[in-house]
Amino acid sequence: MNILLQEMIACADPSQVEGLSRFFKTGPGQYGEGDKFLGIKVPVTRDVVKRVWREVSPQGLEECICSEFHEVRLAALLTLVEIFRHSGKSSCSLSREDCVRFYLSHTGYINNWDLVDLSCYPLLGEWLLDKERTLLYDLARSGKTIWEQRIGIVSTMTFIRHGQADDTYAIADILLHHPHDLIQKAVGWLLREAGKRDESALKAYLEPRYQTMPRTMLRYAIEKFSDADRQRYLVKR
Repeated sequence: MNILLQEMIACADPSQVEGLSRFFKTGPGQYGEGDKFLGIKVPVTRDVVKRVWREVSPQGLEECICSEFHEVRLAALLTLVEIFRHSGKSSCSLSREDCVRFYLSHTGYINNWDLVDLSCYPLLGEWLLDKERTLLYDLARSGKTIWEQRIGIVSTMTFIRHGQADDTYAIADILLHHPHDLIQKAVGWLLREAGKRDESALKAYLEPRYQTMPRTMLRYAIEKFSDADRQRYLVKR
């Protein structure tokens, strides 16, 4: 019995399917093309995971991460994060290293921005906090999909929260001229987060780059600047 899958299916709400499908761009040619939804919003998924994560086996995780339904894949990822956080306690079926290995071997199913953003930094970022971080550079530079590339930059959120922004700036350089707006938004977002903790460092990073970086990326990066500073960067650009 896969309790996570059962609980998620029980929460399906067909009235929400159309709106979620539209929001996550599942139409022909869009980045989420062909994805399927049960109509479950994120707070409901989180509630399910909170109730049952201790009872989910590795086999259950495997079944859920491979699901055709977006929300079930998200539930698997959020469950994996919980297992990772509690690893070492008697109730956990996987070690922290097992969780990371599972995550990296299933990135083909992490195929939309919410699946990336809600899982990568509380798991992969935390794992790498006291380790060598070449993995993230490789994902950003050579990821097979935009989602793997997005994992490369968004995982650095954990480092930022620990006062370590160097990797964010370095990986931002790798993705600085990426053509996809979902990468541009992610890079801008992480630069903004770094700048919220040290605005002068962000300005120093932007100064030689802002005139050529994508406008979407720049707008996200300078969102917390004063009105005068934002206008200076946008107008001079």
